[in-house]
Amino acid sequence: MDIQSIYTLIKDDMAAVDAMIHARLQSDVVLINQLGHYIVNSGGKRLRPALAILCARACGYQGDQYANLATIIEFIHTATLLHDDVVDGSDMRRGKETANNLWGNEASVLVGDFLYTRSFEMMVEMNSMPLMEILSHTTNVIAEGEVLQLLNCNDPDTSEAAYLEVIHHKTAKLFEAAGQLGAVISLASTDIEQAMARYAMHLGSAFQLVDDLLDYSESSDTIGKNIGDDLAEGKPTLPLIYAMQHGDDAQKQIIRHAIEHGERDRIDDIIAIIQETGAVNYTSQAAKKEVEHAKAALSILPDSIYKEALMSLADFSVERHY
Repeated sequence: MDIQSIYTLIKDDMAAVDAMIHARLQSDVVLINQLGHYIVNSGGKRLRPALAILCARACGYQGDQYANLATIIEFIHTATLLHDDVVDGSDMRRGKETANNLWGNEASVLVGDFLYTRSFEMMVEMNSMPLMEILSHTTNVIAEGEVLQLLNCNDPDTSEAAYLEVIHHKTAKLFEAAGQLGAVISLASTDIEQAMARYAMHLGSAFQLVDDLLDYSESSDTIGKNIGDDLAEGKPTLPLIYAMQHGDDAQKQIIRHAIEHGERDRIDDIIAIIQETGAVNYTSQAAKKEVEHAKAALSILPDSIYKEALMSLADFSVERHY
């Protein structure tokens, strides 16, 4: 099942989520409407809402609360993007200008805050203590991840373990919540709930590993951001960490200088070093291991078209080029 087939399977569910997103994005403040609609309509895959829906359907869910849940998750994700782009000074995301580049940092931060608080209003409306507990903890972990990443910036001695801790906090945690909550609203057993959480956590880790690899292997038109953005922001991601550990002294010095100074002036040289040291294959294999763990977690589920879609989504996470 390819990615288009996966989205076709939940087409009606995703249409309901899109309607809910636009309905709950409304505010009497014009700027919130303008900036909020700009970023939610900016070409994202709506991957986390889709994940929540697929996990719920795979657990046999027949109700209609999935749209509220998926919207909450998308609002949290969108808020993190708005804040990330301000912290990183990014000017392009998903092939378009970032909101902070168009409206300024202050507006982006404040609209991100609006999306966080709107998501918590919606959590209360769902009247589920387990849901509120999981999502409140998730947003806290994401915030910790942002701080951890900030501490690692411009530090070429960042370890692989420290990097993995960041991607678990920043990316995998919201995936994990989406998968777990798909089971929670289905009133699935504790074993299935934990399995869905594991599946989604490993899926999120795989996605981030591939994203970090794409920053050194594809064109900006393909990945929707500038090549070498991570390097320009001084982020020591796994391809750089591995290349630093396995390169010769000259190669190490090039990467060290680039991370310390947040420079992509020698991006072509660094891409060559990443390829020569085997960092591309190492990072790719790390992502594939995450996918293996994700797919193994699904063994607890009965066979269904939705389980098949979850298996295929895991494969897509490491086969994609955007």
